[in-house]
Amino acid sequence: MSVRITRRELTLAAAAAGALAGQNKAEPDYKGALEGHESGIRAEEFDPVAWTKERWRSAPLQLTFRANSRAEAEAWQKQLRARLVELLGGFPERQPRPRAELLDSREFPAYRRDKFIMQTRPGVFQLMYVLTPKHAAKPIPAIICIPGHGRGADDIVGIDEHGQERNDKAGYQHDFAIQVAEQGAAAIAVEPMAFGCRRDPLTRKKGLGATACQPSAGSALLLGETMIGWRGYDVMRTIDWVETRPELNAKRVGCMGISGGGTCTLFSAALDTRIHAAFVSGYLNIFRDCIMSISHCMDNYVPGILNWAEMYDVAGLIAPRPLFSEGGDQDPIFPVAATRESYARVKKIYSVFGAPDAVQQEIFHGVHEFHGVRGLPFLMEQVRA
Repeated sequence: MSVRITRRELTLAAAAAGALAGQNKAEPDYKGALEGHESGIRAEEFDPVAWTKERWRSAPLQLTFRANSRAEAEAWQKQLRARLVELLGGFPERQPRPRAELLDSREFPAYRRDKFIMQTRPGVFQLMYVLTPKHAAKPIPAIICIPGHGRGADDIVGIDEHGQERNDKAGYQHDFAIQVAEQGAAAIAVEPMAFGCRRDPLTRKKGLGATACQPSAGSALLLGETMIGWRGYDVMRTIDWVETRPELNAKRVGCMGISGGGTCTLFSAALDTRIHAAFVSGYLNIFRDCIMSISHCMDNYVPGILNWAEMYDVAGLIAPRPLFSEGGDQDPIFPVAATRESYARVKKIYSVFGAPDAVQQEIFHGVHEFHGVRGLPFLMEQVRA
């Protein structure tokens, strides 16, 4: 009995056989629409990152540091600080000193951990954990601890992703707020806007580690403001709260953070001179080499800042108050060469202020993570002085 195969069936069978054979062949290494036209074409002229880095070379930087005396340097700080407030979108008029509501307290061998919520502006609340060492003399120095991208403040106070206590200081932030309390200062771990409990419902559905920076920071830009400004203002309001607490030493406030927390630390310390000393981990760099060259979260951007200053100029606004910077030699998003270059420029600013030793840096062998071997003792020494 013969079997008749139609032309359509034969065509489909041939196509199926061809598809099966294609599975065993490597896909062609197609490089895009300009493939085969490379002759006479300069690839960098199609590269927007290369173009923007070239633009950086001619960025105005109208208020970059050029002072030769302390008097000139102080005048420069006053001018740049005012300009920076404008670039960040300004700050609302300060409300009366805030009150915090205590939600929970837990005892640990070396410290007590209190959980507070506090209104920082109308319609805006923040969470903060306060880790108070049990045997420290009062008033106790207070260090505001700002986490980087991840689960928020939980991830620096020893709370794991299941809400349980941990004792191994895991993760890239290594529970640095606990380290602060263990060394004798009160650690105030704040929840940055768009992290942890300060997220929208859609972002929460993505898991504890998902941040809401994209919609929130984008909204800030649409309003003519910035996420750096929003978070910095929360730090200022936290210091306002510290000033209401007799057990805390408001004249010895430190601030520290890793990654996005380092961003917030640098800008907050630059703008609020009540911050006595700062420790920036995994951030101090040059916009050219990090924010302009590598994909970063939207919360890093300040529109127009390169018309006036670079990151090292912002850091220079902290002078002559103590500042420590650290970075890993294998950090993939804040390249170490630019970390060193930026620090060298900040060092020159501190030298004009007559305080070259008040700024220090450690480059450790590692990636994008909190280290603290030299930085944390430095900060503790400054707030105790």
